Amino acid sequence: MSSPQTPEDGQGHGGRGDPRGDLRSVLVTSVLNLEPLDEDLFRGRHYWVPASKRLFGGQIVGQALVAAAKSVSEDVHVHSLHCYFVRAGDPKVPVLYQVERTRTGSSFSVRSVKAVQHGKPIFIFQASFQQAQPSPLQHQFSMPTVPPPEELLDSEALTDHYLRDPNLQKSYPVLLNKIAAQEMPIEIKPVNPPTLSQLQRMEPKQMFWVRAQGYIGEGDMKMHCCVAAYISDYAFLGTAMLPHQCQHKVHFMVSLDHSMWFHAPFRADHWMLYECESPWAGGSRGLVHGRLWRRDGVLAVTCAQEGVIRVKPRVSDSKL
Repeated sequence: MSSPQTPEDGQGHGGRGDPRGDLRSVLVTSVLNLEPLDEDLFRGRHYWVPASKRLFGGQIVGQALVAAAKSVSEDVHVHSLHCYFVRAGDPKVPVLYQVERTRTGSSFSVRSVKAVQHGKPIFIFQASFQQAQPSPLQHQFSMPTVPPPEELLDSEALTDHYLRDPNLQKSYPVLLNKIAAQEMPIEIKPVNPPTLSQLQRMEPKQMFWVRAQGYIGEGDMKMHCCVAAYISDYAFLGTAMLPHQCQHKVHFMVSLDHSMWFHAPFRADHWMLYECESPWAGGSRGLVHGRLWRRDGVLAVTCAQEGVIRVKPRVSDSKL
């Protein structure tokens, strides 16, 4: 899964990349390392299970992309994927990934993947791969101006800060799950984390710097895309809850579908800015959009997701 095309390393200052100084990412050695069972049939195992006791959606998307990428030649790379979560994943058993070679063309190839547990599909996935084709037609949005990751607290330090403030702790459930942040194989640094006075009027927007823990390497562009698929689902749907968290608490929240478009080469083990926003929520569903930016301002990936969000009114602790 190698690629001759690698990003300019304008994103890399302050990042890592020297294999002598970093451990190989567990995302490569374990999470996204599928076991081949037969031609186009793979088995994936679990590394991290959220508090919901359901399989992490990013893991399923990333593993499905690994399976699909193994069925195409080295000179084509994923440019888009679209998938549906159709059943809750069981964290007690592995997932089987069945790949269908839907079409192999001279420029574009399509692969379909079905993830199966207990004899039933839990997830359906399609990805399109393209042979590199340069074009003079190019444009992109501008990357937001934000502090660099070196100036920000990581999720563990930020959570400790929140937990030391009794007023903040009582006002709303801390968004950054300390245990999850420690166990997940990614690093997170939120941009402009809210203060107590800001919680009542939060917009459905958030940004954070994110990267894989450990070293992945420069040439394996397919694997960087698979890691980005894993990363893209973290805290994504929760963006839709930000304006409502003081009045309501989540009773049930799961992803329904997930889409990604890959625009430019990138390093998933270097810091990338994840810009998330929710343009709409209603009907017990929420819609979120996301953009992953390289540090040099290049738009690398665009994401979209819709999910089920069912809430309950938040009960006040006041005795008055």
